[in-house]
Amino acid sequence: MFSLLLATVSIGLGWETGWVKEWRDAVDGLEVRETRTASLDGLEKVVVRWTWKGEKPLEKVTLAVREPVTGKSESLKPFMPGILMYGNPSNAGRRGGRVPLYAGKPGEFAIFEDHRFPMPFVLLENSENGDFTAVHTVPSPARGAKVQDLWWSAGVEATATGGDIVLLSGPVGYNRRRSVVKALQEKAMDYDETYLTLRPGDIIEKIYYIQRGKGSKARFGFEQAMSVSLDLHKPYDAERFPKMDEIVRLKRKFALSRWIEDPSRGIAGVNMYDPSFRTEIVLGWAGACEAPGWALPVLDIDRKDDVMAQKLLDFIAVAYKPTITASNGLFKVRFDFKKGEPVCNWPGKFSDPISCGQSLYTIMKSIRFARKHRDRLDPTKWEDFAFAAAENAANYHLSPSAPPFVNTGTAFYVPALMAGYELTGNEKWKRAAEKIAQEVANRYFGYQGVYWGGTLDANCEDKEGSIAAFLAFHALLKDALRRGDAADEKRWARLAEHAMMMSLSYTVVWDIPLPPGRLADNAFKSTGWTDVSAQNQHLDVFGVLITPEVRWMGRYLKDPRLEKLAEVMYRSCGQLIDEKGSQGEQIQHTNFAQHGDMSDVSKLRGGYSESWTVFWITAHFLNAAASFKEQGDEIICEKAK
Repeated sequence: MFSLLLATVSIGLGWETGWVKEWRDAVDGLEVRETRTASLDGLEKVVVRWTWKGEKPLEKVTLAVREPVTGKSESLKPFMPGILMYGNPSNAGRRGGRVPLYAGKPGEFAIFEDHRFPMPFVLLENSENGDFTAVHTVPSPARGAKVQDLWWSAGVEATATGGDIVLLSGPVGYNRRRSVVKALQEKAMDYDETYLTLRPGDIIEKIYYIQRGKGSKARFGFEQAMSVSLDLHKPYDAERFPKMDEIVRLKRKFALSRWIEDPSRGIAGVNMYDPSFRTEIVLGWAGACEAPGWALPVLDIDRKDDVMAQKLLDFIAVAYKPTITASNGLFKVRFDFKKGEPVCNWPGKFSDPISCGQSLYTIMKSIRFARKHRDRLDPTKWEDFAFAAAENAANYHLSPSAPPFVNTGTAFYVPALMAGYELTGNEKWKRAAEKIAQEVANRYFGYQGVYWGGTLDANCEDKEGSIAAFLAFHALLKDALRRGDAADEKRWARLAEHAMMMSLSYTVVWDIPLPPGRLADNAFKSTGWTDVSAQNQHLDVFGVLITPEVRWMGRYLKDPRLEKLAEVMYRSCGQLIDEKGSQGEQIQHTNFAQHGDMSDVSKLRGGYSESWTVFWITAHFLNAAASFKEQGDEIICEKAK
């Protein structure tokens, strides 16, 4: 059965000073029909149809649907995947204007294009009692638009009785600015005249699903909405993407092409950049040049790779150990090939815990593997470097005088310290790991903060920050399982699931149609890629890094959807790899860009930075493949003959 209701529908006429001139409940000649039916799993399906029966075009029209949510407006926390996580509270007061904010105060709104949503839903969750409403929209372009490539938009508006979840036929805005989009890293861009012209006989529909429920610390509303989004979109067809072993072989080929060596100076490594640009051996986050030292021996495609791995990790251990600081355990992560010495991360910044934690974890795994295969590899020098770095880092984080860490990037130290603990039995390292992880949990498990600032160039709510937390909690969960500690298992399992779901909220679950451009030329499909952050709203392959842990969690939680999604995430990100194994980044699925002509919003969607081939892109594929193999998943790479 369905009912006919018009309470949520309104029509905007005219356009003045960058927004709708007036709103009406009805317009002569415009027939509006709204049907609501019970749908799968307790959802309510809503179809709103507008039919223009006038004899002449109806110009400067805006169509709107509003789903009201009652409650104290400042307690209604909005969650829009990849864009506005509970209002982006961690970024409030920081570097204003770079990130959308929403606190539910009078006059606030946050409305964005459909194609900006990795998971196309908008949620309002009451932080006082857990009640939530989510609207899962069927994304679509808007017919009859004045501007090029106009899409429907979705978001929230604060009201006197709480907040509205709104769906509009084009208009957008945020941070109290109407008709702007989050198009550039530092600022917004004007996006005006986003109205329609309806021609005689035109029919427009907007379809969406309403989900209502109650969140709690056992399962927040955003997690429940994500579960429904997965069920609605079913992003599990891995077979339409490149095979995993094909990706691995191409990425190994690319890694070998970046090899640089100067035996006379004892230098051996992998260049972070295209050699025509710059020559540097950079560890961790942006370079991850240590990755082949672990991943290639584990994958065991060709035993010649062991020689390269030995040289690479021996060089890292010898070159970088003198840079370890006793005060905090950080070490330099950039090696200037021309100067022949490690240098600061960039001017004025010695190093960072993100890069140190990530690279230290990979080297710890290299030691673990080499100890099991001493006939192939000698980890003596690696142990000397890694254990010294871990000891100093643990001392620093356990010190009562250590200040609170700045962002969740420090959580990347936790897997490294736990891996070192497993290798040595050093309880101090484990205590330091637990202390870091618990501080992350205290800050970000709830509505008060959302895994802030894991990246180096985007100080905001971001995917990498969530990933840092997830990998930290996951490492401690596995330790609890090894020890058979049920209480610790329960504690870390819940935190790991929460951080994983926050990380996965950046994952695209639908194929976003693209305008003409380099992505369309490649028949690019966005499903499985991950949005970067509330600030850098392009897609990249960073999510590949956690695909083994997501697959593992799928088995642990008995949720096969996660197992399937992990494979899709890995394989989908192999779409843009060329015959040399090369691949750029900054995939422009929405109106945001960091590269190319950024003067006009209509020029943004559909391209990518094909030439920006920093090595971490390759490293994450190799690292994930090696992790898959170690945990027994099917990564098939036949040995070279």
